[in-house]
Amino acid sequence: MRKQIITTLLLLIASVATFAQSGKQKQADKATEEWRYEIECAGVGTDGTYLIKVWSYSKKPIIAITQAKKNAVHGIIFKGFSGDGRGCTSQKPMATNTNIEAEKADFFDLFFEDGGKYMKFVSESSDGNVDASDRMKVGKEYKIGVIVSVSKDALRRDLEAAGIIRGLSSGF
Repeated sequence: MRKQIITTLLLLIASVATFAQSGKQKQADKATEEWRYEIECAGVGTDGTYLIKVWSYSKKPIIAITQAKKNAVHGIIFKGFSGDGRGCTSQKPMATNTNIEAEKADFFDLFFEDGGKYMKFVSESSDGNVDASDRMKVGKEYKIGVIVSVSKDALRRDLEAAGIIRGLSSGF
């Protein structure tokens, strides 16, 4: 009898934890669907990568931090970023067709799903630590800056192979 009670309690605790996590994930997904972020150069990355800072917005700081990787890859594909005084040069977005995200929605929905293919091309450079100056309260939400590294060459090859973007050598 005692084992059944303990087992039941453990299952109940696991269910509550899973439900709470799914609620956080729904918030994160909603924030990502709006693609509200800013992207800037954070320095010179290793060959074939960009080192960027992504500013994500959310009512909960942890959600903004978890979405930074997704926002970084999205920014490289669709927004690009401007250069600054840290040895950075401006980078145009990989996708030149401004409608490609809507035209290839099936591809991008899968690509950017939680744990999706985008994860192969990005890593957090700050080991999950956010500097105090990169955490600000803006109205009712937070603006969180996270430094990430995006493997631009591998990302470009993958998008070219999928027919999403044209290769650099394909001509004009």
